[in-house]
Order: sequence, then structure tokens, then C-alpha cells
Amino acid sequence: MEMPPYHPPKKYSVRIDGHRTSISLEPLFWEKLCTAAAARGQSINALVAEIDAERITAETPPGLAGAIRIWLVSREKSGWIAPAAH
Repeated sequence: MEMPPYHPPKKYSVRIDGHRTSISLEPLFWEKLCTAAAARGQSINALVAEIDAERITAETPPGLAGAIRIWLVSREKSGWIAPAAH
């Protein structure tokens, strides 16, 4: 059995509503985020902004990096990434 690609988080720069911020994600999650954005026809910034908007409506919102991980895992479990409904 092959070992998963363990790697500590790295910092990535994104823009949310025109504001620069950085998120710390493991490269595996960054790759999944890039794949999800491409599958949805969105930029990374647009997808991160969408996830951020969802997370702040939660009763107990996680940090942004945690919200991204949760979003990716929950979407993957439910059949993966569908385009955003607008």
C-alpha cells in the first residue's frame, strides 16, 4: 500500500473581495482546490470567496483553511464538484 503524500502546510496567497490574504494548506488540499475550481469553471480566488461566504454563515465558523478542507472533503464524499448554482 502506498503512503499518502504527507507534507506540512504551505502558505498560498489568494484574494477575497479584492483583499489579499494567505491560507496555509497542505499541498494535497491545494491541488484538490485547484482541481475543484477548474471543474467548476472558476478561479481559485472565486472559489475561496464562495467557501468563505458559506463558512461565515455557520453557527460556529471554522477558520478559512479548515473550511476549505471541510468543503473539499464533503464535496468529494457527495459525488464531487458541481458548478455553483447562481
